[in-house]
Formats: sequence, C-alpha cells, structure tokens
Amino acid sequence: MVLASPKPIRSERILQSDVIPIVDLKGERCEVIKQIVKASEEYGFFKVINHGINDEIIDKMEEAGFSFFAKPMSQKKQASPAYGCNNIGFNGDIGEVEYLLLNANTSSIAQISKTISIDDPHSNFRYKVSSYTEAVKELACEILELMAEGLGVPDTKVFSSLIRDIDSDSVLRLNHYPPTLTVKDNNSTSNNKVGFGEHSDPQILTILRSNDVPGLQISPQHGLWIPVNPDPSAFCLNVGDVLEVMTNGRFVSVRHRAMTNSYKSRMSMAYFGAPPLNACIVAPPILVTPHRPSLFRPFSWADYKKATYSLRLGDTRIQLFRANIS
Repeated sequence: MVLASPKPIRSERILQSDVIPIVDLKGERCEVIKQIVKASEEYGFFKVINHGINDEIIDKMEEAGFSFFAKPMSQKKQASPAYGCNNIGFNGDIGEVEYLLLNANTSSIAQISKTISIDDPHSNFRYKVSSYTEAVKELACEILELMAEGLGVPDTKVFSSLIRDIDSDSVLRLNHYPPTLTVKDNNSTSNNKVGFGEHSDPQILTILRSNDVPGLQISPQHGLWIPVNPDPSAFCLNVGDVLEVMTNGRFVSVRHRAMTNSYKSRMSMAYFGAPPLNACIVAPPILVTPHRPSLFRPFSWADYKKATYSLRLGDTRIQLFRANIS
C-alpha cells in the first residue's frame, strides 16, 4: 500500500539508524519469534543476520545485476518490458532509477535469461538468479512461519503456503541507482534526490539486499525518516500490505523510499513474496475476535494488484478494502 500524508509535510526528521531492530536467526527460538513479532508490529521492518544464505549465492546475484546494468542502453532495452528506466509503474511516477523486474519462477527466469545473455552465453545469468531467488524464498517462508507461530495461528504455514504455491505471483526486482554526483560536484548540495518515491509494498513480505551504498529510508510515521545502513551480513525484511491484512492490522506495512545521495552506484535486490492471483486475502479466524473485528473485507490478490497498479505513488490503497465497522 502507498499511504498518502493527511497533509503536506513541511519538514522531515531523520533519526539514527541504530533504532532499527536486528534479529539473529540463530538465537533462542522463542526470543527470535518475540523479536520478529515486536518489530513487525512497531516498525513493519527489521534486519536478520545469521540467515543461512551462502555468501557465494549473494555475490553471484549481485555480480549478475551489475553486469546487466553496465550494458549499453541498446542491449538493456532488449530485455523490455522486464527492463525499465526512470518511469516507475504505469501512471507517470518518475525516479532516478533503472530496474529489471522478473517473475520469480523458473520458466520466466529462463525465458528472460535468453535475452539478457544473448551477447554472453557463458554468463550463467539464469543459474545465478534462480539460485538467489530460491534461497530468499525459503528465507521468506521461514520468517512467515515464525510470524504465524508468534501470533498463535494454529496453521503456521498459512502465510508461507501462498508463496510456496506453484502459481505464486512473486517477483524479483533489481533497482539500480546511478551516482548523481561526480568529484567535480564536491561542493554541490543537490545530492539528496529521491530515487524511488515513498511507498509501501503491496505483496506479503519483501526480502531486500543492497550493495555497500546507503540510500534506503523507512518511515514508521509521517515526517519521520530512519536511514537503513547497508550491512553485508544482513537482509532487510519489510511487511507488505497483504500481510497487514492477513494479520488483521497487527503488523504494519511500512512506508519507505530510496535516496540517491552518493558518488557510487547503488543496487538493491528485492524479492517480493506474493500469493497466487486467485488467492483470497483474509485474516485467519484466530486473529479476528469480538474485541478486534475484521478491519478488512476479503479480496483477491488479483483485485488488490489491479487497484495498486492503477494508482500513483502516494495514493491511498489499502483503505479501499477496509471493512465497514460500526
């Protein structure tokens, strides 16, 4: 969901990044679950360390991404519509970004790999992307099952099963933010551009990784921004709109943005875990009580996706599906 501010924000406060929760997945299970639930309720965002994903898988995915974005524009455009530049979505939103958007299933990755690797058949793009996508999907499912357990949901696979479904609509998106300044611009004050505007992710859960260049910021409340420092040992996770609905508002779908404020290229690799298009999005019965009635009416992911992509960044979305509670 992308939340619109109730009124224009005249000033912004930037907090220190050390307030962001960090969860060690090798910690005591009950403590890990408690930390994940708390972070999802308060921030809708947290980092995980000791996640079990091999460094080589991550490095090869990053290598494949930078290799693609280093190609001449004419070659990158051969990957269209998976490749895009500056335009975000379909409704006029503009950013300082170029991207590669891939359906996170084996056949789609194989198909786009033929186009991307046409000038370098030995690049193993397909293998690198498939290995990374499978690894982060497993991490997402592990986290979702811990979340369900922490919420007291009897079927702890109620969230993760939507991502594991063969018809899952999950995607992998690589965002590349070229440097906006050069050494000659050293005294410039124009190094605080928004690369990707304020929004929240419509899917269930996002697993995010970036290179060693800062830029990501989260906003747990309007006018308050927290920079997320890059950490080579961690993945960032943020709650999406669907998970907010399926937890009946217990978890919050976090607003975030990306800034381009460095002399180096920044690349983020985001796995968006999503349900099948025909999946009915509704909270498990245990999370709906007389004291906490359902905040949202049931809807399909296809309906919500259509509503999401028909609006612009900053438009209210999830409120369209709120239940009428008297």
